[in-house]
Amino acid sequence: MSKTKIFIDGKEGTTGLRIFERLSYRDDIEIMTLSEELRKDTFARKEALNSCDIAFLCLPDAAAIEAVSLIENPDVKVIDASTAHRTLPDWAYGFPELSAAHLEKIKNSKRVAVPGCHASGFIALVYPLIAAGILPADALLTCHSITGYSGGGKKMIAQYESGAREDFLNSPRQYALTQEHKHLKEMKAITGIEKAPLFSPIVADYYSGMAVTVPLFKENLCNGKGICDIINIYKNAYGSDFVKYTEETGEDAMFCAEKMSGNDGMEILVKGNEERIILLARYDNLGKGASGAAVECMNILMGIDPKTGLSL
Repeated sequence: MSKTKIFIDGKEGTTGLRIFERLSYRDDIEIMTLSEELRKDTFARKEALNSCDIAFLCLPDAAAIEAVSLIENPDVKVIDASTAHRTLPDWAYGFPELSAAHLEKIKNSKRVAVPGCHASGFIALVYPLIAAGILPADALLTCHSITGYSGGGKKMIAQYESGAREDFLNSPRQYALTQEHKHLKEMKAITGIEKAPLFSPIVADYYSGMAVTVPLFKENLCNGKGICDIINIYKNAYGSDFVKYTEETGEDAMFCAEKMSGNDGMEILVKGNEERIILLARYDNLGKGASGAAVECMNILMGIDPKTGLSL
C-alpha cells in the first residue's frame, strides 16, 4: 500500500513539532523533510509543497498565504494551522463535529483551516445554540479562557521553563486587553453572532490544557428556553469520542483546566441554574485546540478513521 506523502511547512514551531511527532510513528505516512539550510529556501519549499499529497502549514499568517501561492499542483491538499484562511468561504473550517455540513465540506475540500485554540471552545459552545435558534444572533456574549503556557509557543515555553524565570510567571496572566485577539474574527464568523464576544484569555503556570467559559442569563435565550434545553442540544450535537457532553465537573466540584492535557478530545458541560447558566468546554490546547485537530482533519482527507494516531 502506498504511503501518503506529508510535508510540514514550519515544522520547528510548537504545532508543527507536535504534528511531526504524531505522524512519525505511523506506517501509512511518509514525512517529507528539508535540511536545516533549505527549510526557509523558497524554491525548496515550493518543490516540497508541490510534491506532497497533504501539506501542513504551521506558519505565521503572511507566510501561510505565501505558501498557498506556491502550490501549483491541483492534487495537493492543504491543512493550515494559521489564522489566515479560517473565515474564507472556499476553505473548510476544520471542526467536523459542528455539523454534518462541516464534515462533508472537509471531506470534499483540498483546503482546510484548523480552528484556533481559544476559538474551538467558544464555537463548540455557541454554534449549536445559534443553529437551534435558542440563542439569538444579536446576543451580547462574554467569554473567558484559561490555557497552559504551551499555547504561547516555543518562546513562552522557554520563558516558563527557565531555571531563572521571573516571579510574575507564578500567577495567572490575562492578556489581549485591547479586545483585538486574533481569534475573535473566527469566533464571530463561524458561530454567526453579529458582534464578537468580550473575550478575556488567561495564561497560567501549567503546561497544557484549557477551559473556556461562556456565561448566559436566562434572558439571553429565546422563547423561554432554559438550561435543560441547552443540555439536550449538546447531548444531541456532541456524542463522539472527539466532542462529548458530560456532567462530571471534577474533584470537589471544581472545573480543572488541565484535566484534558494529553487528550485529543473535548468535554462540554453546562452548570449554573435556571437564571444564570455557565457553558463550559475543556480540552488540550495542543490537542483538539491545535495539532490533534489538524491530524484529525488529515485523517478525514485520507478517508480513514478520524481517530487514527490520536489519544481519545
